[in-house]
Amino acid sequence: MSDVTIQGNILTPAGWLSGAITFGERIAGIHGAAADPQQNGDDYILPGFIDLHVHGGAGKDVMEGGDAVHTIARIHAQHGTTSMLATTMTAPPEDIDIALTAIGKAVRQRGKNEARVLGAHLEGPYINSGKLGAQPNFARAATLAEVQRLETMAPLRVITVAPEIAGHLGLVRELADEGMRVQIGHTLGSYEDGVAALEHGAAGFTHLFNAMSGLHHREPGMVGAALAHAEYAELIPDLLHVHPGAIKTALRAIPRLYCVTDSTAATGMPDGEYMLGRHTVHKCMGGVRLPDGTLAGSTLTLDQALRNLVGLGLDLADASARVSTHAADYLGLQERGRLAPGAYADLVVLDRDLKLKAVYIEGERCDLNDA
Repeated sequence: MSDVTIQGNILTPAGWLSGAITFGERIAGIHGAAADPQQNGDDYILPGFIDLHVHGGAGKDVMEGGDAVHTIARIHAQHGTTSMLATTMTAPPEDIDIALTAIGKAVRQRGKNEARVLGAHLEGPYINSGKLGAQPNFARAATLAEVQRLETMAPLRVITVAPEIAGHLGLVRELADEGMRVQIGHTLGSYEDGVAALEHGAAGFTHLFNAMSGLHHREPGMVGAALAHAEYAELIPDLLHVHPGAIKTALRAIPRLYCVTDSTAATGMPDGEYMLGRHTVHKCMGGVRLPDGTLAGSTLTLDQALRNLVGLGLDLADASARVSTHAADYLGLQERGRLAPGAYADLVVLDRDLKLKAVYIEGERCDLNDA
């Protein structure tokens, strides 16, 4: 691969530069002068987006197995996502095995125009059956042996658990010691349960506010534990899952709050019926719901998440960190989520209206028309 050089307002770890970035698979160099992008009309060059919670897209669901993950990785690359975690649903063991086997293959081989699949986010089955959200009711308690078996199929980078389930608190410590990012989610646990889980090595919260015990001034709940103690948490900023005021509250409270899509098969598709694991879901008016009206994932993409954050008043550099750098740091990935010499050349080019003009994944330019 021959090196490419592009010019514009480059967001580096040290701030904005007006200049040029040269890269092959990795960034070779960045040259320019410190600049305020508001003082010129050039394009923005940002780190590629990183999505740690992706169920589907382009009509495909991760739980289908087979080539579905590759189709999903392509549609999200069209929207600036350069790396992602394919996310499972609560399901019978055989369904999870099928999904993880396919995810493992996608991790080993990235196809053309596809986001890099970094591994799996196991969202269930180790959740509370009383807080399923849109998950099918196949919830069960976890064992270390089962998680270790699943890890042989695909790298489990993130695992969601309800810490109040008997045996889970000790498991949180064991999984954290194995290098997994354990998240608290789909939980009826109390504030005290959340604090205990964090003390045992839990690292974050799954789609903050959604499918967890809420904040009350005499019963702070799991939301209260997150707002009081979390360094990291994921949040769905589609403006349907979480009210803008609650998003602003979380932004003030959680230093490295980062954004996910929780996207479903309906992402990038017209209104209609789609599958989410074993559930049929309905896309209508920009949302995805079960027949009873329960929100069931989203159709959000991270380029729209970025625009939503800026619309809420964040400056572009802060918004960029919340769709890229913080997620990379959460996984301990120092070579992604930042534009710096030696890092992977994962980057996006946006015009002044924050619309995508180009996406590069490990130095390769994506065809934005290849969905």
